[in-house]
Amino acid sequence: MSVFTHLVALLGRFLEPVLAESATAAAIVLFTVLVRLALHPLSRAAFRGATPVAGCLPVLLQLPVFFVMYRAFSSAEIGGAANELLGHRLFAAPLGDRWADALGEGGLFGARGLVFIGLFAAIAAVAAWSAVRGRRAAALAAVAAAETAAAAGAKPGGSTAGAGGARARAGGGGGGGGAAGRARAGAGVRDGAGGGVTAEQQEVMRKLGGVLPLLSFGTLITAAVVPLAAGLYLVTTTAWSVAERAWLQHRKERAGRGTAETAGAGRSSL
Repeated sequence: MSVFTHLVALLGRFLEPVLAESATAAAIVLFTVLVRLALHPLSRAAFRGATPVAGCLPVLLQLPVFFVMYRAFSSAEIGGAANELLGHRLFAAPLGDRWADALGEGGLFGARGLVFIGLFAAIAAVAAWSAVRGRRAAALAAVAAAETAAAAGAKPGGSTAGAGGARARAGGGGGGGGAAGRARAGAGVRDGAGGGVTAEQQEVMRKLGGVLPLLSFGTLITAAVVPLAAGLYLVTTTAWSVAERAWLQHRKERAGRGTAETAGAGRSSL
């Protein structure tokens, strides 16, 4: 933990000529960005779905960092010496304060309370952005699943119906052959539809798509009970996660459009 405090203090001294008393708060934001930059390769692997574990690693590796941040701004002493970080502020609020402390020192709209209101507003804005993107992604996934199910149901049924009709005509157009062809065609349609996503599964996906993005608002509860410094870490890493995923999705879609345009140009040249 002493290594962390020395690093944050060093970054704070570097930023102090510009940001004065809020330099340490900016140093926490900068430190969080450096952590997320180090974890970016894992985040890219998780987005591509390279391994099942890749999606959990960026979150798990941040837990020790968050714990150290929490302890650094909760302990009065570090290594037997007074904790110098507790004297630093973000505007009027000490970085070691919790929301309850701010409410006791001026109330909800006091100088300290307003700092926490700004923090909560930033977290809520990021959570809302995440929720909108999550619902949009869930809706697109549900539409894609429905189209896949429809295509899977149409193709096998059509081929089976064609085969049944051909066998009926080969049999001289007898009623028995036609009935058998129609039965096999119906079975093909049912088998094809069963291979896709059922209506019940699509409904479950739709409901989960509406509920899961709302979990990002749980960060507000955490920020209300941890020190202000830890809240700054939370809002920075959450905003990074949402922006990073949006950027990766944009790159994926742009690459897909480029591939489609290249394929179209190739076919037109032929």
